[in-house]
Amino acid sequence: MQEIIKSNHIRNDLEKVVHNIHHDKRFVLTDDHTSTYCFPLIASSELIRTAKHIVIPADDTNKNIENLSWVWRNLTENSATRHSLLINLGGGMVTDLGGFAAATFKRGIKYINIPTTLLGAVDAAVGGKTGINFEGYKNEIGAFYPAEYVLISSEFFRTLDKEDLLSGFAEMLKHSLIHSQTDWEKLLSFPFDPVDFEELNELVFRSVSIKEHIVEKDPYEKDIRKALNLGHTIGHAFESFAIDNKKPVLHGYAVAWGLIAELYLSHRLCDFPKDKLLKTIHFIEKNYGAFPITCDDYETLYEIMTHDKKNEGEVINFTLLSDIGNVKINQTPDKKLIYEALDFYRDSVGL
Repeated sequence: MQEIIKSNHIRNDLEKVVHNIHHDKRFVLTDDHTSTYCFPLIASSELIRTAKHIVIPADDTNKNIENLSWVWRNLTENSATRHSLLINLGGGMVTDLGGFAAATFKRGIKYINIPTTLLGAVDAAVGGKTGINFEGYKNEIGAFYPAEYVLISSEFFRTLDKEDLLSGFAEMLKHSLIHSQTDWEKLLSFPFDPVDFEELNELVFRSVSIKEHIVEKDPYEKDIRKALNLGHTIGHAFESFAIDNKKPVLHGYAVAWGLIAELYLSHRLCDFPKDKLLKTIHFIEKNYGAFPITCDDYETLYEIMTHDKKNEGEVINFTLLSDIGNVKINQTPDKKLIYEALDFYRDSVGL
């Protein structure tokens, strides 16, 4: 099982964990952005100076097989073996793709994740899910393959703009909804102008601990880990739809919009309280705005949902709630009710 470390000095902590892993060669994977803004925070380490640096283009649209092949090629051309070590420094795109590269190269090499975004810290870097997008579908190809270590450092969060902070915050909101009303209330009252980074850091580790506890119980998503999919069936459909239309949106924003529709389904199917539904919607509408869709897009969005990995046969599976902290997995609303939820989403955000 991976070990999650709250880092107060990223370079020193990285050196410690690298020394703990028996390996022959080291490789560091970044994207264009993290190469410029984040790599310098660890570059002075002798262990990093002597590592091979692999760079891929930034942005989730580049989480594809072409860039995965680029990483494999660099590993091969630099004589990596099954005992080599890959260090992924970046947001969710880098840790997803890098983790999948590690899972598949030589049938699996060890790797470390250092998330540089809030979203990466609370979502992609933790839990062992790896993968790439394929044929327009989010994370269509992947594997469960956890990192040896995940180093989470708030040093990186201060470099993020408000949009990137909000993107990660949406996953934290999801964690609070599946866990407890106390966590949910704390997040709804968190100030973004200005951001209190000390408080944010504590909330991040609380959020990570919620996810870690669930993953430990169900590492391969057979049962309770499906709780983490709240907001994602419709959220991923929004995200894939945006990519197809060459107007990509941040993952956390898509999840936030997906939460509106899926909490409505929770209300209709599982009696999720209306007051908590409306409070959550108000927070999302205020901070995340709207993803523009029309009723003409429903059929395309529904088709995307049918490709979701949680499905069984032709039935679309949802994770819903009967209340905050009371999760109902494997819920199967029919097509008419899903369209109704999309109507509700549009009404809620003023479309």
